[in-house]
Amino acid sequence: MTQTTHIGETDKPRPEIGRDWTRDAWTAVTWIGLALLLIWSWAPAEMFRWTYLFTDAGNMAQYAAGFSHPNFGEGRYYLQEMLVTIQIALWGTFLAAVLAVPFGILSASNMAPWYIVQPVRRLMDLFRSIHELVYAVLFVVAVGLGPFAGVMALFIHTTGILAKLFSEAVEAIDPRPVEAIRATGATRLQEVIFGVVPQVLPLWMSYALYRFESNVRAATVLGVIGAGGIGQVLFESIRGFYYPEAAAMLIIMLVTVSLIDVISQQLRKLFL
Repeated sequence: MTQTTHIGETDKPRPEIGRDWTRDAWTAVTWIGLALLLIWSWAPAEMFRWTYLFTDAGNMAQYAAGFSHPNFGEGRYYLQEMLVTIQIALWGTFLAAVLAVPFGILSASNMAPWYIVQPVRRLMDLFRSIHELVYAVLFVVAVGLGPFAGVMALFIHTTGILAKLFSEAVEAIDPRPVEAIRATGATRLQEVIFGVVPQVLPLWMSYALYRFESNVRAATVLGVIGAGGIGQVLFESIRGFYYPEAAAMLIIMLVTVSLIDVISQQLRKLFL
């Protein structure tokens, strides 16, 4: 049996897909706007001083030479302080993740009315717009020097960040499972527990692990103002020109952060 082909069946011109000129125009406007912002901020940011990186390279090399011979004579003490730094980051991240769950849900536009969403979002903006160092200074005044001030500083700042990330994950969920649970007569809380949380939990865990990595690095900086951990010892060593000891602490910090990064990466693979 021969297959017959109607004349003109294969010769029909395919409709051309029109170019989205609106999208192209917005893309061009975005790039032009970015260029104008960079030009506008060039002088205030003193970007013209980039040549100093090369003209003053000798001074930088001389300063860096002091760190070329690490001294691990107090290595055990440095490791203990590094563990304190990790513990500060652990508690700050855990408390933030717990509090970010309700705040993240209340910040999602598909979960709460606007008169709840907007105030909660502004509160979270306040939490994350102030640097951890500022919070640490405030808590050092309130509770005294030590690791607890660092925990509270990381807790407040990280809550604002995680709540933002959690709410964006909630707003991107598939609404059909929630609608199916609602059709059974479930309460609003049951909709969230059985329809929303299972969809976003892996992503929430990934965000929390990432923030823990960041908080380990941030906790080392908080030690500068007396919030405990290895950062406090590091600052004292640099201020006293004990560069070999400071180099040893920097190496310990580098190895620790690298190990945490590898472990958290494997954990994220399990959740996602």
